[in-house]
Amino acid sequence: MREVTAPIAERGVLGERELRGAAVGHAALAVPATTITNAPIAERLGVEPGWIESRTGIHERRALGDDERVSDLAAEAGGLALAKSGLSADEIDLVVVATTTQDEVTPNTAPLVAGALGLSNPAAIDVGAACSAFVAALQVTTAQLESGRARKALVIGVDCLHSFLNPDDRRTAALFGDGAGAVVMTAATEGRMGPIAMRSDCAPDMIRIPRGGTLEMRGHETFVNAVARISEITLDVLDQAGLTTADVDLFVYHQANARIIAAVGEKLALPPERVIDCIKSYGNTSAASIPIALAEAEADGRLKPGMRVLVGAFGAGFTWGGALMEWGLTDGA
Repeated sequence: MREVTAPIAERGVLGERELRGAAVGHAALAVPATTITNAPIAERLGVEPGWIESRTGIHERRALGDDERVSDLAAEAGGLALAKSGLSADEIDLVVVATTTQDEVTPNTAPLVAGALGLSNPAAIDVGAACSAFVAALQVTTAQLESGRARKALVIGVDCLHSFLNPDDRRTAALFGDGAGAVVMTAATEGRMGPIAMRSDCAPDMIRIPRGGTLEMRGHETFVNAVARISEITLDVLDQAGLTTADVDLFVYHQANARIIAAVGEKLALPPERVIDCIKSYGNTSAASIPIALAEAEADGRLKPGMRVLVGAFGAGFTWGGALMEWGLTDGA
C-alpha cells in the first residue's frame, strides 16, 4: 500500500468546504429568423389552423435554416445574457448547455459556445435530460457555485427539434419549434437559489427519437403524466423551502402545451397572472423553453430583481424537475 504523506487538500477546502450561495439573473433568448405559422402545417394535416391553436395554444414557431447551427443559436443567446450582466468573457469559468439536439454526436455544444464567445478556457459541459434539461443544468451549476468549484457561469438551454418531426404526424407536427435561452449565474454570499429537485421514472416508449428516425410521442399519456408530475414537483420544492404557492411571485413552467400549463395552474389554484405562458410565439422549444420564458417575462416587466420564481419541467425519459430562486445576481440586478 502506498504510504500517505500528506492530505490531498487542506481541511476546509474540500472535506469541510463551506458552501456559498448561488445567484441567477439576466435572461436572454435567440430564435431563428424563419417563422412557420399554423396554416401550412394545418393544410398538410387536413385540419383548420384553429384546430392546432385550440389544442396547443401555439400560433407559430421558429425553425433553423439548412445553413444554421444549434451551437450558433446557443452562442447568440449566451452572448446576449452575458452582455446584459456586464460580466466580461474572462470572468466566466463554467459553461453549461442543456440540449438534446447538438449539431454532431461529438463535439458537444458547450465548448463550441465557449469558443464562439471568446471565453478563456472555461469548463464546458452539456447536460441532457430532454425537456427537463434546463432544470438539470441549474442543479449542476448551482452545485458548482455553492461548492466553490466555479465562480461565474453561463447556463444555456437550446433545442432544435423541428427537423426531427414527421410532418404527417398529428400528435407532434405542430408542437415543436427551435430556440435558445440563457441566464448568468454567479457565486454569492447569500444564496438566491433555493431547493432544486430532479426525478425520473423509466418510460422509454412515451417520447422518443430513434437513431435516424423522427420524434414519436404518446400524447395522452404524456399529458396526464406532465400535469401530475409538474404539480407534484412544485409542491415538493415548496415544501423543502417551507413555503406555499402564495409565497411565489412567478411560476415559469416548461412551455410544452398551453393546456398543460393551464391544467397545472388549475390543479394548484395558481393565479393566472403569475403563470407565464408564451408558447404561442415559439411552440415547444424543449430545454430552451424555460429560459426563453424567463427572458420574455424579464423583457416585458413581469420578472424583476428580488422576485421569487419557481420553474418546473417534464420531459422524455420520463424526467422532471423544479427549482425555486430569487431572481437577480445582486439586490439591484
